[in-house]
Amino acid sequence: MEASFFLLFVLSFYSTIHKISSTTDVITTDQFIIDGQTVVSTGETFEMGFFSPNGSSKRYIGIWYKQILPVQTVVWVANREKPLTNTSSVVLKVTKPGILALLNGKNEIIWSTNTSRSVQHPVAVLLDSGNLVVKDANDGNPENFLWQSFNFPTDTHLPGMKLGKNLKTDHEAYLSAWKTDNDPTPGEFTRHIDPTGYPQALTKRGTSVSVRAGPWNGLRFSGIPKQLLTQSSIFTFQFIFNIEEVYYIFSIINSSVLSRLVLTSNGYVQRLTWVARTKSWHIYYNLPSDNCDTYSLCGAYGSCDIDNSPICGCLEKFVAKCPQQWEKGDWSEGCVRRTPLDCKKEHVFLKYSGIKLPDTKYSQYDKTMTLEGCRQVCSRNCSCTAYSSLDISNGDKGCLFWFGELIDIRKLSERGQDIYIRMDSSEQAEAGSNRKKAKILTGSISLLMAMILLGLILLYKRKKKKKLKLDEDFELPQFQLSTITRATNNFSLNNKIGEGGFGLVYKGVLEEGQEIAVKRLSRTSMQGLDEFKNEVIYISKLQHRNLVRLLGCCIQGEEKILIYEYMSNKSLNSYIFDQTKKNLLDWPKRFGIINGIARGLLYLHQDSRLRIIHRDLKASNVLLDIEMNPKISDFGIARSVAGNEMGAKTRHVVGTHGYMSPEYAVDGIFSVKSDVFSFGVLVLEIVSCKRNRGFVHQDHNLNLLGHAWKLYKEDRSFELIDEQLADSCHVSQVLRSIQVGLLCVQQRPDDRPSMSSVVLMLANDSLLPKAKEPGFFTERNVLNKAKSGSQTASTNNEVTITLVDPR
Repeated sequence: MEASFFLLFVLSFYSTIHKISSTTDVITTDQFIIDGQTVVSTGETFEMGFFSPNGSSKRYIGIWYKQILPVQTVVWVANREKPLTNTSSVVLKVTKPGILALLNGKNEIIWSTNTSRSVQHPVAVLLDSGNLVVKDANDGNPENFLWQSFNFPTDTHLPGMKLGKNLKTDHEAYLSAWKTDNDPTPGEFTRHIDPTGYPQALTKRGTSVSVRAGPWNGLRFSGIPKQLLTQSSIFTFQFIFNIEEVYYIFSIINSSVLSRLVLTSNGYVQRLTWVARTKSWHIYYNLPSDNCDTYSLCGAYGSCDIDNSPICGCLEKFVAKCPQQWEKGDWSEGCVRRTPLDCKKEHVFLKYSGIKLPDTKYSQYDKTMTLEGCRQVCSRNCSCTAYSSLDISNGDKGCLFWFGELIDIRKLSERGQDIYIRMDSSEQAEAGSNRKKAKILTGSISLLMAMILLGLILLYKRKKKKKLKLDEDFELPQFQLSTITRATNNFSLNNKIGEGGFGLVYKGVLEEGQEIAVKRLSRTSMQGLDEFKNEVIYISKLQHRNLVRLLGCCIQGEEKILIYEYMSNKSLNSYIFDQTKKNLLDWPKRFGIINGIARGLLYLHQDSRLRIIHRDLKASNVLLDIEMNPKISDFGIARSVAGNEMGAKTRHVVGTHGYMSPEYAVDGIFSVKSDVFSFGVLVLEIVSCKRNRGFVHQDHNLNLLGHAWKLYKEDRSFELIDEQLADSCHVSQVLRSIQVGLLCVQQRPDDRPSMSSVVLMLANDSLLPKAKEPGFFTERNVLNKAKSGSQTASTNNEVTITLVDPR
């Protein structure tokens, strides 16, 4: 009898510490759940446990609506990347420090939460909001969570969940679609509140934007139709943007209504509401709602109108950049101003109404200015393309400024917004004789002032003959030296982030919190005023997402300083040539970098106001932003060519060993094709994580180009691929990139493709031409050339060289 009693006691005790009731909302350190058991929120709105998607035998831990039958609507998945095929010994439990973990029979972690704190009495609670939280059971603060699933959503945005970014911790809560409707593995599409420039809502496919809902205008995201995102009796929403965080959140007014936002496996953002009568989810709205929601469908300055045929057209006073392509339905090149913009000439701002505001990635904002103040500020900076009101919730207040081309515009008729675009003054019609008289009077006064100003300038030049003169073709913000000194902690070595032939580069933080990169011309630098002016002149006129942005300069006394946007991930060479950091670049990231560099070069060669030849493209001159987007930098030795010219010849050869094309290094002939050669070298370096210069192989003495060519001829190009890419690479895509790289480094410039062809070759699967022998330009050739009469000077620590041919 005593033995029976003891057995019953043991069984009872075992049941108490291991089993969990299907009606509890808590998991404690004394309890865990196994397959077949669930946790239910107190109001019985949500349930958590093991589940299998429809048609699948794989098991996952997930959260779903409890009362919705017969369809199981899953809103969150824990182990979406590690599905289970056998759950007989798998448990979900809470450990003492405050970790919720999914463990197998060997006590190995399959999935777990994290925390920076340790508590004595941790519990996991499923709240009635659908938020799974880990907290201290003895903490009286109901919001003091160690971890919460709302910070790590999958494909569903629930009421009360913040979708956005904590700007202090850099943590982002974003949606990640299922791979398919029956597979919760992360798919191609993600949904973000992107804080770059002025915050806007984006859907991405991989690293590329596919749909953009636009910036918040005080009432809604500007690209979402008014009738689809209006405060109603069902739900209300907020957009919060301050120095600590930026996020979008919505709440349900009527607690009996079930509503959610979902990012589908094919990239649609849907607001769904449960209809009990039909036992189905009703689609309240769908984004994209039509083809005009496709990101940048009509290119720069193109406007999409779903009611027109064709749907793409140029904004008024703009014309198709490539008319023949446009007529064939290829609108990707977009439009250009009918009258080119010249900052030396008078300009005006024309009003365009009823549109979805353009991409704000390259924008700035001010929350206090009036619309007239916006016009004045934008007018003073030639790089400022357009401006608009920041907040239309209560009249117009604040400013949004755009820099560079205006992308992703669509017509929204009465629910659209106004934007003011910089145009040549000839585009504004004259109105009335009074206006003409006023203009004549203004012109006379301006002429008089100009004459007075000219006299002052001549006098100033006599006194300051040695002072640096910036090119008059641009307007660039001037920073005070005291401002830069404070931002860099008096140019502290602790703030140093780089060094080159120009001098040192420092990280700085302006008083308003903006991070900057400060490039300070060294007095002992081989590069001097010419390179400084060259950089300012060219980069101030260039605006592209794959070119680093120059914010301003500082010229005071002997100090000559350039101020750039800060690139948090520094340069590409710090990743691909580092045995540890290269692991952070999987193939999709590397392919995105290759494509971004290609698009940046295409802009320089073909689409910019000047045809720019960079002349020093290399891994250290490609910077990476926080999302690993590449930005070409360092235009100190860049050159422009006029009209339809593709290149020129120089006696002053500058560049970097391993990246210079043969015709440039030997004969001083530079062209867009010499940049193409440098790009090809860079592609092969990105794929292999090996430097062209200094490459060593046990079987031969070839450089990286020679090695890649040898493997290509023997149909063994896959051996060039960095071993770290084994798990992430798309083999045919990598091999295609290698072949494109070899096509770019061919010996003869005429055999190399243009950058427009390169972009197309990387973007599709068409048959590529056979590569010919590359130009094997090694250091020995440079040295031999130098011994025959050339002078060589190092201009940075990556051996950028200057060769002066005495001929």
